[in-house]
Amino acid sequence: METARRWTAAARILAGALPAAAHGELGPPARRLLSGLGVEVAANTERLSVPDEARGTLIVANHLSWLDIIAALAVEPTGFLAKAELRRWPVVGRVATRAGTRFVDRATLRGLPAVVAGLSATLAAGRSVLVFPEGTTWCGRCGSGGPFRRAAFQAAIDAGAPIRPVTFAYHQAGRPSTVASFVGDDTLFDSLRRVTRARDLRIDLTAHPPFAPDGDRRELAARAQAVITGEPVHV
Repeated sequence: METARRWTAAARILAGALPAAAHGELGPPARRLLSGLGVEVAANTERLSVPDEARGTLIVANHLSWLDIIAALAVEPTGFLAKAELRRWPVVGRVATRAGTRFVDRATLRGLPAVVAGLSATLAAGRSVLVFPEGTTWCGRCGSGGPFRRAAFQAAIDAGAPIRPVTFAYHQAGRPSTVASFVGDDTLFDSLRRVTRARDLRIDLTAHPPFAPDGDRRELAARAQAVITGEPVHV
């Protein structure tokens, strides 16, 4: 009964998010979706971007689940850089597109310069963007994930935009949980079904102190990864 109620609530909220996305008002729907799924968000901040009238913030985070995006939107609606496949997801892809998400095809590097230029222009215009430099999701129990890709950091350098590292972690009843992980052959349906059945699921969002884009993109990527994972990264 509880799982069915959560399914119904999630479908209704996602449908209602379509018009909200067109106006950049995704914070309330994101919070309602998490509440409807029975998921708590514990964040150490009320704002992910750095207050700056001239520049947006490049927000970089580890990536464990599609819920990372919902949790970030619940704290502060920002732009996103997402994999091209997300555009084809039912409902979620339409919401992301209407919200102005930039999509990148990670299977080819041909369009990467244009993506970096567009991201830099967005930051220079004062709009913040969240990116997941690992390029894919990880289960959360297999080390620190993959190496951070560096292209987004070049955009921060070009725009003179501050960089804010963010760490996502998932817990159930106070213990690390992989129930929300979205890896391997998982489908969105499979992941959503596990989440709706989960109990006491909490997303811990930790925003770390921002830093200036001083240095080359290799150094900046390594610095952000070390902060996010708590592990040293050699460049």
